[in-house]
This record gives sequence, C-alpha cells and structure tokens, in this order.
Amino acid sequence: MTTRPFKVLGIQQVAIGGPSKERLRTLWVDKLGLDVTGNFVSERENVDEDICAMGQGVHRVEVDLMQPIDPDKKPAVHTTPLNHIGLWIDDLPVAVEWLSANGVRFAPGGIRKGAAGHDICFVHPKSNEEFPVAGEGVLIELVQAPPDVVAALGG
Repeated sequence: MTTRPFKVLGIQQVAIGGPSKERLRTLWVDKLGLDVTGNFVSERENVDEDICAMGQGVHRVEVDLMQPIDPDKKPAVHTTPLNHIGLWIDDLPVAVEWLSANGVRFAPGGIRKGAAGHDICFVHPKSNEEFPVAGEGVLIELVQAPPDVVAALGG
C-alpha cells in the first residue's frame, strides 16, 4: 500500500434519522440542550434535516436530525437510526482520488456542497466487485475541513 496522502482530522458530524424530527429534537435539543444552527431540505436526497451543534470552534460537532420528505422514497434517511458519520478530511479531492485508486467504493454524486456548506462526498455502505472496500453497512461522509480546523487538528 502506498503512503496515504491525506489525514482524517476528527469527527465532523453524526447524522441520526427517524420518521419525525420533532421526536428527535425532544431528546437532542429540548433535553440535551444542543443548539439548532440550521435546516437543510433536499428533494434529491429525500431529507429534511435540522443541523444541531455541540462544542465550539474546531471542537464543534454537528448532530444532524433527519426525517424523510417522503417516507416511501429513497434514500430512506429514517430507516437506519444512525444514518451516517462525517469525518473531517484535510484534502478531500486528494483523499477521494487515493481512496478510489485503492478500492474504496463511493456513493453516486461525487464531491459536492453539503448541508453545512462544506464540500462533501460519501463512502458507500456496501462494497462491490469493482470496489471491494466500503463502510460495511455504515454510510461515511467525508467532509473538507476548513483552514481553521486543518490548522488546529492537522498536527
């Protein structure tokens, strides 16, 4: 294996899905005290999500509370309670190129702007013959870390 040309800096987010954001908000916002910092709605991704946060600055971690726009359509963001985990990456394009060349399967869509405004892409939860490395049932979001996070966590 060649030397990895990028670093995973830390957890950027945890995404939790359910049939109702209101029920998720009861725990995460009302009881645990997370702040709602935004909302993201995407017909293409079949999601209506509240973006919540804990921590400050480079130690801030998002907790995205997601419900489907249409529970009968895909992707079904509510059928897996822990929908995905997001990881800060110091150089996302380099990471995607290297991981792809080393057998990692990515979900369709490529690198694009995510709900919080960062460039993102997803490691597919299931491998296939062409790409034998995947999330083994877990969707993993790779998130381009902004310069302050790279400086603080990059070592």
